[in-house]
Amino acid sequence: MTGSDTRPPTLEQVANYAGVSRATVSRVINGVQTVDPELRRTVERAIAATGYVPNLAARSLVTRRTDSIALVVSEPENRGYETPFLTRTFTDPYLGRVTAGAQEVLRPLGIHLVIFLADPPAREHVMRYLRQGHVDGALLISSHVDDPLPGQLVDLGVPCVLSCRPGQPVHTSYVDVDQRAGVRMAVDRLAGLGRRCIATITGPLDMPAAQDRLAGFRAAVAAHGQTDVPYVEGDFTRGGGERAARTLLASHPDVDGVFVANDLMADGALRVLQEAGRRVPDDVAVIGFDDSTAALECHPPLSTVRQPVEEMAGEMAQLLLTRIREPGRSPRSVIFNPELILRASA
Repeated sequence: MTGSDTRPPTLEQVANYAGVSRATVSRVINGVQTVDPELRRTVERAIAATGYVPNLAARSLVTRRTDSIALVVSEPENRGYETPFLTRTFTDPYLGRVTAGAQEVLRPLGIHLVIFLADPPAREHVMRYLRQGHVDGALLISSHVDDPLPGQLVDLGVPCVLSCRPGQPVHTSYVDVDQRAGVRMAVDRLAGLGRRCIATITGPLDMPAAQDRLAGFRAAVAAHGQTDVPYVEGDFTRGGGERAARTLLASHPDVDGVFVANDLMADGALRVLQEAGRRVPDDVAVIGFDDSTAALECHPPLSTVRQPVEEMAGEMAQLLLTRIREPGRSPRSVIFNPELILRASA
């Protein structure tokens, strides 16, 4: 607004600027879905032009919403990993990609994303915060088969969407990639390169994604006539990939192709292979999974199975917003297609 009046613009001034009623402006601000799209854009332009800032406290009384969404990374108990939970969480590019994808959907709507780490020291605090209604819903990164948090949130009536297939039946929506199809692409590539002893480094086998990738690997190598299924369990960290690769070379020195269940572990495995004098891809071809920034940092650059994490996280956010607006809607599962990205390692 122009002139010497320093008072904040009002709802009435926005309505006058847009040439609509005060009630129409209120419906747009409160996110009512039945407002005509062109009318909504007119009101949004008027809000921007006048500098009007909605009274969020008053709005929350009307909508009963906080305009905040929790992004919860859950680990139910100490799993005995060598790498601590916080280190694993913040060194893995996955969390950053999920955050970026969710923000693409939520930020334009003025919805805040709040990150919580629900490991044992903080778990009760996170549950209390969610139970008390400080957020409208939760995007849940729950990796472990026996994690009770998804079921607890559903029982409490907290709208939530999971980042992968749940380990136990739970009445909520989830987003995932076709894990087995992605592994099949990787094994087909390794077999097509003439590799005869193909092994895998898995993720932790109490995680549905790791279980699905191992099951896909078993089926894929069998389809190529390989009866032995060499595998070593890792922990989805770079150090875990190094340890697993050493174990694999000791038990199967003739290995000439490796599918690694994520890019961080693949980076660790590549270092061990090179230390052992194995040329990549000449002696051992290596393919990862994720297509994260880690794949480009590998030497040589890593061939990998891309899961579109940012798009998947955006879909999670859309599913959650629908669940918040329409509590009675049935849960959905949305499965994305993987893509094989070929670089120098295979």
